[in-house]
Amino acid sequence: MHIPDGFLAARVWGPLWIAGAGGLWWALGAAGRALKDRAVPLMGVMAAFIFAAQMLNFPVAGGTSGHLIGGALAAVLLGPACAVAVIAVVLIVQCLVFQDGGLTALGANVVNMAFIGAALAYFIYAAARGSSRERGRILTAAAVAAWCSVVLASAACALQLALSGTSPLRVVLPAMLAVHALIGVGEAVITCLVLSFVLAVRPDLIYEGGRG
Repeated sequence: MHIPDGFLAARVWGPLWIAGAGGLWWALGAAGRALKDRAVPLMGVMAAFIFAAQMLNFPVAGGTSGHLIGGALAAVLLGPACAVAVIAVVLIVQCLVFQDGGLTALGANVVNMAFIGAALAYFIYAAARGSSRERGRILTAAAVAAWCSVVLASAACALQLALSGTSPLRVVLPAMLAVHALIGVGEAVITCLVLSFVLAVRPDLIYEGGRG
């Protein structure tokens, strides 16, 4: 899902750069205010895990690639602001050090994977979970959020490619959705496996937000 340089027109990547930078500024400020002692090492662990997971890429017809995101897992454990910060840092390192994703497309990648893949995933999770503290409800809500985050992020990526004239929407959207619907299942399974372990040994690590 990392979009490389040259795949997006300036009229598309320019506004997305502004949106990504502005959103990241908000996320860093909100994360700084929300940070607790337990969140700092957890953010580091999540960043390393997500970095490794995103390095496994699957080619997609229509112009880009697919991979796990890890945004929903990060959001369930860290909350939306810290999850956005973690995903964005991973994307920046991948772009600048490993050339995975273009510099001009960095804003689009941040919007797709950090804000849609993590922040939006958190709100889907929160809506599906409600006020329940039951293990099954938490895992079900996380699975739904993980699958939706991958599919919605891929749809946004496809739309950006189509608006840039890289590939017709009728080609790139079905290609992206078909692959990422399957990747989303894997994302949901991995998310639930990790959260099952966390709920068994350290349930206090689950982000509760305003639930107290």
